[in-house]
Amino acid sequence: MRIVKTGIAGTLESSDVMITVRENTAKGIKIELQSIVEKQFGKQIHRVINEKMGELGIEDAIISINDKGALDCTIKARLEAASYRAAGIQHVRWEEK
Repeated sequence: MRIVKTGIAGTLESSDVMITVRENTAKGIKIELQSIVEKQFGKQIHRVINEKMGELGIEDAIISINDKGALDCTIKARLEAASYRAAGIQHVRWEEK
């Protein structure tokens, strides 16, 4: 999947996460993490982001994360939604996933 614009998903509510995915012209995955639980779970959040990027086939992106204590499943869902939006994909056939 190729990132062509900026995609955003999530909220700044407690137990949620706001994720922005945008093009990285310098190549590679760059993660900008701001989290209320970064000291405890920062490594796990990075691991979840990198794994999901691999699953989506995204190699070049800047991912900005503003985490308010979201669970891994929420982070994955928000990242997937933001990535599809950033790739310009409007219709996803979820039942095939």
